[in-house]
Amino acid sequence: MAQRLRKPNVYFIAGGLLIFVVIQGLLSVGALNDYWRGIIFWGAAISMVALGLNLIYGFNGQFSLGQYGFYAIGAYTSADITYRWVRGDPSAIVVVLGGSLLALGLYAAVAAFLRRFYGVTVMARFTFYLLATVLAFAVAVMLLAPWLGPVVAAVLHALPDAVSQQVVFFIALVGGAALAGITSYLFGIPVLELGSDYFGIATLGFTIIIKVLLDNTDTLLPFPEMKGARGMIGIPQWTTWPWVFASLLLVIVVMRNILHASMGRAIVSVREDERAAELVGVDVATTKVLAFVLGSIFAGLAGGIRAHDLAFLHPQNFNFIKSFDPLIIVVFGGLGSMTGTIITGFFWIFLLEGVLRLYLPQGFETWRLVVYPLVLLVMMLLRPEGLFGRYEIPFLRRVLPPLPPKAEAVAKPAEEVTA
Repeated sequence: MAQRLRKPNVYFIAGGLLIFVVIQGLLSVGALNDYWRGIIFWGAAISMVALGLNLIYGFNGQFSLGQYGFYAIGAYTSADITYRWVRGDPSAIVVVLGGSLLALGLYAAVAAFLRRFYGVTVMARFTFYLLATVLAFAVAVMLLAPWLGPVVAAVLHALPDAVSQQVVFFIALVGGAALAGITSYLFGIPVLELGSDYFGIATLGFTIIIKVLLDNTDTLLPFPEMKGARGMIGIPQWTTWPWVFASLLLVIVVMRNILHASMGRAIVSVREDERAAELVGVDVATTKVLAFVLGSIFAGLAGGIRAHDLAFLHPQNFNFIKSFDPLIIVVFGGLGSMTGTIITGFFWIFLLEGVLRLYLPQGFETWRLVVYPLVLLVMMLLRPEGLFGRYEIPFLRRVLPPLPPKAEAVAKPAEEVTA
């Protein structure tokens, strides 16, 4: 049994290394041009976004259209960190990381404080956490950035340039994912109390709000370098295949391990029946928030990867129409199937942005709003469970531990036991 349990892991590692080596080799010898390189990187990014949505919707049952909002937060946050850094300004590193760490510490203090009271309303909880967030980032901007900024810059500049670049890029990816997670936590506290349909409408509104704010980053928000509706340029193009592969692998392994743990069983139980899950001791509200935050962190990480591949960001790339792309991928691949989501994510980008864009007449983009609903309609009629249903490759499939000897005897068919 122990040997059988190890085989899926060995196969997964071997398959992952093979894919990594093959694509890295093709990129090294120039067999893949910049266009197809971008398609592969985009496929990985959209797969991470869709995996986060599958955790929220497919496994936890909360219909969400907000993934592209968190994708945008991760993209713009990480891009702003590296944009400022290459121009000699380390303040964004300190503000994002320092503010995020302070916010997490204050969240723990607020949670401990609120546990002392019974019957705290949702809006009261939201107000406390919002004030904690504002305080944390205000301290980071006014105190930490002026004091720690020069220290961080001196430490990073003491490293070789290639090393400091990779360290800053790592910090940017972590910062974008962290800010997406913090935003989703604040948003999820009041909104996850709504039913699934109302929650979907609220998340769609959130995506629209984020897009409007991005259009006005140079007027309403104090980020002139983002240039609002004109689009942000000058982002360093630091995304490489090792970073893309490592990020996608991290999302897959983290999500797989969470779903195989007791936390994952709680997440799935909320999808199946909230009332029954609550009766057996599952904290439904906390479980919903947890799934929502983790899914948003995955989207924020993908945004950082995508931003430093394009080296250009425009708010129009994050409008509410694009927020349907991860939903389509999840429905196509199968709700509750990580395997289907990953394969469909790459297939979706390869088909729409690769094959069809190259081989169909120019102007196909105007038909996409017709193609999307037609394809979804056909899928819902012919195979409502998705292309893969809930199929998983052996590594992602949950393998139950062996039964103890007595339980095995009880589990045998009656005729086998009597024989």
